[in-house]
Amino acid sequence: MAEPLYGSIEAGGTKFVCAVGRTPDKLDPVAVPTTDPKTTLDAVVAYFRQQQARHGRIDAFGVASFGPADVDPASPGFGTILKTPKPGWSGVNLRGAIMQAFGVPVGFDTDVNGAALAEARWGAAKGAGVAVYVTVGTGIGAGAAIAGKALHGKRHPEMGHIFPRRHPADDFAGWCPFHGDCMEGLAAGPSVTRRWGASLSELPVDHIGHEVIAYYLGQLAITLIAVTSADAIVFGGGVLATPGLLDRIRAAATALNKSYWGDDREIGAILTEPRLGTKSGLCGGLLLAQQAPG
Repeated sequence: MAEPLYGSIEAGGTKFVCAVGRTPDKLDPVAVPTTDPKTTLDAVVAYFRQQQARHGRIDAFGVASFGPADVDPASPGFGTILKTPKPGWSGVNLRGAIMQAFGVPVGFDTDVNGAALAEARWGAAKGAGVAVYVTVGTGIGAGAAIAGKALHGKRHPEMGHIFPRRHPADDFAGWCPFHGDCMEGLAAGPSVTRRWGASLSELPVDHIGHEVIAYYLGQLAITLIAVTSADAIVFGGGVLATPGLLDRIRAAATALNKSYWGDDREIGAILTEPRLGTKSGLCGGLLLAQQAPG
């Protein structure tokens, strides 16, 4: 008897990454541009129908989605995008759309919770009691897996919207449409281009921008260690592709630590890059599909 076949969706603000597979090493992703909900979801459904015609029935789906989103399985709106600045997406039920199209179980969580679960199961945080995944790109988000289960409460974590101590050389007002100078407003990709006119990786290696962004992300790391006692914090996302940035974040976090949460080597070891590469969220979708409620 064949092993179950799963559909995985990493639903992002710029693209929906889709794949079918049975194991994380066999996912061959296809990207669908994120435009309006109908166009995007029609394209996603069409892709999976093609895959079913080629590979056979898909037994369950997992959606690791941008937020804010309703992640409470007991909620009537489970799987719905909540209030978002993305035009047209507030109130869209992603889980419901996939269930309606295919009539099979669909697991759902945030993209960063999915990535945290996947890195804890198969990746850089394997064996960690508390694993946190942070993505730094067009926004900043973070999810946590505690003993293999995603952290939920009234809603899901929004760790990118904490308010950091300002860098002495930084007077940027911040760009977050909700909070201005929260972590996302000061350290996500758009904050770099709005300050300095280029992405972080395009700036000269001695540019103050590298120090400023690492200073903020180092604060985020130490805050997460203080609040969650994380064994592993995995930093991903487009901004982290900047050469040397993770080492700068380690140095900034270590300077703030002052030997309080462990010695310098311990702090440096907690902060790591994804072992699943750019597929952490997609692998999270696979895991959510495997765990989808029947």
